[in-house]
Amino acid sequence: MEDLVMDTEIRPVRSEPVREVPRKVLLTGADGYIGSVMGPRLVEQGFEVTGVDVGLYRAGWLFHDGKDRPPILMRDVRDLKPQDLRGYDAVVHLAELSNDPLGEHDQGLTYAINHEASVSLAKAAKAAGVRRFVYASSCSVYGAAADEEPRTELSPTNPQTAYARCKVMVERDVSALADADFSPTFLRLSTAFGASPRMRFDVVLNNLAGLAWTTGKIAMSSDGTPWRPLVHISDISDAFIAALKAPSNAVHNQIINVGTEANNYRIREIAETAAKVFPGCEISFGDNGADNRSYRVSFAKLGQCLPDFRCQWTAEKGFRQLRAVFERIAMTDAVFNAPPFTRLKQLRQLLETGQFDANLRYKPYEIH
Repeated sequence: MEDLVMDTEIRPVRSEPVREVPRKVLLTGADGYIGSVMGPRLVEQGFEVTGVDVGLYRAGWLFHDGKDRPPILMRDVRDLKPQDLRGYDAVVHLAELSNDPLGEHDQGLTYAINHEASVSLAKAAKAAGVRRFVYASSCSVYGAAADEEPRTELSPTNPQTAYARCKVMVERDVSALADADFSPTFLRLSTAFGASPRMRFDVVLNNLAGLAWTTGKIAMSSDGTPWRPLVHISDISDAFIAALKAPSNAVHNQIINVGTEANNYRIREIAETAAKVFPGCEISFGDNGADNRSYRVSFAKLGQCLPDFRCQWTAEKGFRQLRAVFERIAMTDAVFNAPPFTRLKQLRQLLETGQFDANLRYKPYEIH
């Protein structure tokens, strides 16, 4: 594995980047947890959207939201070429192997998809004349912070996993492509939460909500002191829309943390909020967990680059949204633990049943 550049400051090129607001958008990962919310939101905002998704998590659909969705092409992002991207004004890139346990399952495959394919996609977009490239990076790049000082975009990164290391590498390599005709933006997302039809229960707040609902107990392996910044997927969607609509010189070749200072929580505080929203839920804590990540994040730059954007969701509001969904669908333990709602479980099932090969290439089933 190549060495990482830990100082990830991105400096704009001198030539003036393009300024027009894109209208035709290619959204990768459109059928995923965030994409299933972002796609309809982009459509509502008047963008002409085409989705791309290989369908790893298409088996999971938790609830119907009644939203119009963009057409989705079943494509692997590793296969997209310049001719596939011609005519688009912007690419919003969400489609990667998403979360740390899944990334550690096969690190070589993670680097091939999350780093190499993402950089290849950006190069193809530039070659095709796409003007903007908005990339879903992650605050997990800050990793195990040695202190409680909020991390800014200029803070050294300390990625602890293959997933986080790939994010740093994509930022570095795609930044080098920036010029007056190609304007990348890197949105470092806080840990996502919130209800999506294509649900995930393997992110912290959603997982705690599911445990509180199905078992009435939250048993933490750690003492709950690590810090995590959180952001709702609706706020993530609106942040991407704000970045697309912003003057390109405001976001050109910039890393921007996405979240809000108020949503920097200790894990213990997230669990205690779950118990508040799910009365009767019992919480227990351990001494120390295997996960050593802990980081607080500053979002001052977000307000400077996207002054009209504000996060609307708190952890408590997110828990209440999830409880309302659980009540509406009468969610069971079997649904909560179903493979499609946990990334690593679903990956293993798809591999074991031969629906995808070892390189996560789809194996079509011909019905005779």
